[in-house]
Amino acid sequence: MAPIHHSSQRIHRTIHISEHLNSRGNNLRNMSNINSLMGSQNVLPQFRSKTVCILSCRSCQTTVCLRGMKAILLADTRVELYSTDSMPLGVQHISPEYTTNNCNCKIQDVACLGCGNVLGYNVTTACFSCLADCNNGHYWMLYSSSVTASERIDPKDLQPLLWAFLPTAEEEARLRNPAENPCR
Repeated sequence: MAPIHHSSQRIHRTIHISEHLNSRGNNLRNMSNINSLMGSQNVLPQFRSKTVCILSCRSCQTTVCLRGMKAILLADTRVELYSTDSMPLGVQHISPEYTTNNCNCKIQDVACLGCGNVLGYNVTTACFSCLADCNNGHYWMLYSSSVTASERIDPKDLQPLLWAFLPTAEEEARLRNPAENPCR
């Protein structure tokens, strides 16, 4: 799962998910929904202590993500970016799906709807080799050069919120929009 750096056209694989896959190597579509299978409480131990970040477009300061995580590229651990488990707010796919030279993942570039700045990419179909690597289950990648990050504060104790305590994206949406919850 590799971003294409338009200046150098170098390709790198990023952090991905391997849990909940069968051993036959099937690809999964719509990777942004994978966290609904896992839940934030099932985040691998090495990611549970990471701080949740709020991400904004560096160009227009529009908030695009409330569920960001600092990540690294698997192919080059010196390269940092941010990832998220759900579709960022106010972004749109701007390219057709394409594959990379390093793997068979299919990805699409995404840009800010506020200003058009390219923010990162979405892994739309992950290949088996990437899914087998240690990963955080996120399929939306935002370049650290395109976004600014701030720590998300836990309202319970006013400390930085950790991924171990973050509700799933679906639970969080229900909490924000209680009128959309079905009556029981």
